Parts: sequence; C-alpha cells; structure tokens
Amino acid sequence: MPGWEVQALALLLYEIKLWKQCRHELMYVGNLTVERLGHSQVITAVNGQFPGPKIEARDGDTVIVHVVNGSPYNITIHWHGILQRLSSWADGPNMVSQCPIRPSGGRYTYRFNVTGQEGTLWWHAHVSFLRATVYGALLLRPAPRASYPFPKPHREVTLLLGEWWNASVVDVERQALLAGGAPNNSVALTINGLIGGGDDEAYQQLTVERGRTYLLRIINAALNYQLFFKVAAHSFTVVAADACYTDPYDTDVIVIAPGQTVDALMRADADPAGRYYMAAQVYQSLASATYSATARALVTYQQVRDDDGLLAEMPSMPAFNDSATAQSFYASLTGLLQDGKPTVPLHVDTRMLVTFGLGVTPCAPAQTLCNRTRGSVAASMNNVSFEFPTAMSLLEAHMRGAPDGVYTRDFPDRPPVMFDFTSDAASADRAVMFTSKGTKVKALRYNETVEVVLQNTAILGAENHPLHLHGFNFYVLAQGTGNFNAHRHLHAYNLVNPQQRNTVAVPAGGWASIRFTADNPGMWIMHCHLDTHLPFGLAMAFEVDDGPTPDAVLPPPPPDYPQC
Repeated sequence: MPGWEVQALALLLYEIKLWKQCRHELMYVGNLTVERLGHSQVITAVNGQFPGPKIEARDGDTVIVHVVNGSPYNITIHWHGILQRLSSWADGPNMVSQCPIRPSGGRYTYRFNVTGQEGTLWWHAHVSFLRATVYGALLLRPAPRASYPFPKPHREVTLLLGEWWNASVVDVERQALLAGGAPNNSVALTINGLIGGGDDEAYQQLTVERGRTYLLRIINAALNYQLFFKVAAHSFTVVAADACYTDPYDTDVIVIAPGQTVDALMRADADPAGRYYMAAQVYQSLASATYSATARALVTYQQVRDDDGLLAEMPSMPAFNDSATAQSFYASLTGLLQDGKPTVPLHVDTRMLVTFGLGVTPCAPAQTLCNRTRGSVAASMNNVSFEFPTAMSLLEAHMRGAPDGVYTRDFPDRPPVMFDFTSDAASADRAVMFTSKGTKVKALRYNETVEVVLQNTAILGAENHPLHLHGFNFYVLAQGTGNFNAHRHLHAYNLVNPQQRNTVAVPAGGWASIRFTADNPGMWIMHCHLDTHLPFGLAMAFEVDDGPTPDAVLPPPPPDYPQC
C-alpha cells in the first residue's frame, strides 16, 4: 500500500476514535497579578488561576484542549505522563513535537486519547521556566463500571507542590543563560499555590473526619527541587506513582521528584482535638548544597473550630540532605500485578548505557556575561549536550523524512570514554568535563524492547537527577549507588513486579536500569526534569518508526499545527 494511503487510513482510524466521549477544555494563557510574601508579582497563568485548572477524564475518553496564548511569551503545553499513542503531535515539548504557540493570540488545539491509563498526572508549560506558574492537575478516572484496586476513599485531595520567585521566571532563566551558570534559587515552596510559611501567608487547609480515609494526589510541580512530604501524626499507604498502580507501601514520608506524582491513602486517625501541619521540604542530594525551604498546609478535624487557637503540630522532617531516606523510598516501590495487564518484557533488543550529568562548554557568543576562561555550565547524555532545533520541530522533520539540518540519527549507545563515573576526581579531568553540542537522536524500530542503564556522573558534583521519558511508561528494574556493573547488578533486577514510572529519580552517584517497548511511533524526548538542566542540554530523543499496520502509523499533523 503506498505511503500516503497508509497515512490516510491511519488518520481515518484516529478520527473514528474521536467519536468516543470527548472532554473539551479551553485554556487561555495570559498575565495574572498575584501577591506572595508581601510582594506583588505578574506571572503567566492559565484562565486567571494559579495553579491552573484541573482537567479530569476517564480511561477511554478523548481530551480536546483549545489553547489560546494571550501572554507575551511563546508557549506549549505538555500533558505529562499521557502516552499520546498515535498523537505525538499533541505531546507539547517545544521544538520536539511542535513549534511554539506564538504570543498575543496564537492558538493550537491539543487532541489525545486516554488509553489504558488511570491515576494522577499533570500538565505544564514546556517552554523555558514558564512551568513555574503554568501547570495544573490532570486526573484520569477508571473507565465506567471499573474501580480502584484499593478500598474506595471517602474523599480525594489534589496537592500541587511548587516553587515561588519574587521575580519574573523568564528573567531568572535569561540571566542564568547569559552568565553560563545556575539560576537564582526560588524564595519559597508552595502547596496549591500558597506558601503557608509566614504569619501573613494563607494556608491551604484540609478538613478531615476521624476514621475516614483520604486519597492524596500529590504532584511535584517544582522546577528544581525534589521534596520530602509528611503530615504530622499521620502515615500513608502509597498505591500509585506516575499513574501506575503499586503494591501498597506503608510509610510516614513520601519522597517525590519534579515531574513525579504519588497517590497515597491517608487515614484520619490522629487525636481529633489537634491541628496538624502537612509539610513539603526541599531534599538536596548535592553534597555542597545548603539551600532548604518548607511549605506548610493545615489539617484539622471537623470536631475542632477554626477559632480554637490551637497550635498546629509540625511533622518531624528528614534532614534536607537525607539521601538514605530518599533512596529507601524510591527503591521500596513495586508494581501491582493485575490480570490482563502487561508485565515486564523479558527479551531485550537494544541495550544502552547512557551517562549523564553536568559539564562545561565554551561560552556562546550570546552569553555576554559568561566567563570566557572558565566556560559555561553545560549538561549532557553520553557527552552530547542536546541542542534544540530552531527552524523545524524534530517531529515535523521526522514526518517529512527530512532530518538533514535538523537532527542526526547517531546518538551513541555508550559513552565515548569509560572512566570512574561517580568519583569526585571526574571534576578534575578536563578530558571528561568538556562536552559538545548536538541534536542527536536514537532511532528505534517499531516494537523493539529497549533497556537503558542510566548512569549518573559526579562531574561538577553528584546529584540525584529525575529523568522523564515522553510517550512511554517504563519499568524500573533496579537502582543503586556507584558505577553500574552488569556482572554484579543484573542479579538485582526485578523482572516480576518492578514499578512502572514515566520519571525516575536516578540516585546521586548512582544508576537506574529501565526497560520499555517502543510501540508508539513518533519523536520522544527524554530529559532531566530539573528545569535548570534542560537548557544546559541534559536531554536526548528517541525516534520510533511506524509499525507495519495502519493502526500503528502516526497520522499527519492537524491542520492548526503551529509553524515556526
């Protein structure tokens, strides 16, 4: 069958799917003036809300979101964790799946199906640091007549954890790029947009009833910080992570990296006469880090009046650099086996060792504040510092079959030089510190199984990096500290019930092994979800071929697809 006929049939099949129940949403992106910490700040927000509106859908729905950009900045929206099967055009990362929606009235309609997914996800801007204020929850309910694989909670509570700057986040990023260094720290954390850390700051409040169970849908929307989360005098049972069900895991502390979500049941079983803080606190894995911050919200029982004047109890938080607690949480989660649901693929077609971390590149001409002797901070994967295209998105170039001048298909399966990746001495070796810019992708055949060992490096400091893969959930087979060694570590693989995620927090000075099946044609970026590191180049992309049948072929772009 000629290529155009296959594409036409694929488009017809996709349009037929749109006859299912549709969820229509309108998002207007524009300026909003808010006040935090006694400071009035103009931010970019959606529908005049901070955080933005919650979107809810069911497994099997089609979601249609009409985005109008009334802000002064380019914008795209990413539906974080949505698999986007045969709808890669709606994925959202700037210059990867689309060109940006232009300021002052630009429009684009995102259309995608929710297929085989339920749980807590979220949406956010995927252009510069605008994600700091342009984000919201995306909740996927089970299909009609289906239920949760855990006891139904009395109520659900969505908690969006974020960061706050008393400055334009666009200016914060621009200043950092000009200087070739890290951006200024945020000044506070937020819970549902509120700081709750000072006498004059409002608190997010949750009123509970003793004996009831509450499902907390926790989303880390912070730009640059992993977080510890606790509620004084209460504990949790984790039942899902990144919209993938887990075996029930009991804990009194949740650790959550930027991009990740956790669903946890909390039973209201404390003294009903008390008042309790829930707290989100910075977790810092970098040994030299000194910054910490905490946001608080208030939990009260129905039996207590707001004016009782009781002091709230603060949870005992881990030390801000408690990596042992963080790694114990991450490594303790396992996947929930369900009848009829896929399990981890045992045959592997492609194996990759991908080292990643910080490095140095020469200052670019536009970096007018950069120290030309020292160079600019950069980041890389397998020593390739990812450079975003400027004239055409990767996906459009892929569809046109015209990658020349946009990207190359030579992303390496292994690092160019093998060394002691987690040794502090790596920062003194100029041969491994310097990286080169490039737009290189890894080409994959449709339906091949890929195993990637993600090896953290200690160049310029060992740090826990959350790596997010678009377009797929992956199995986290194992993780650990030090350098990955196949002879020693393969026996630690969980091939029975590993957790599934879309974002893995790779330990500082350590590694994680993930596995996925490339059954979704398109162009899919994998990148660090510490937004400081994305413009530095800590990213790469997978190019997945079309499959052999019409229902495995990516349809052409929609008619309103943004142009560069």
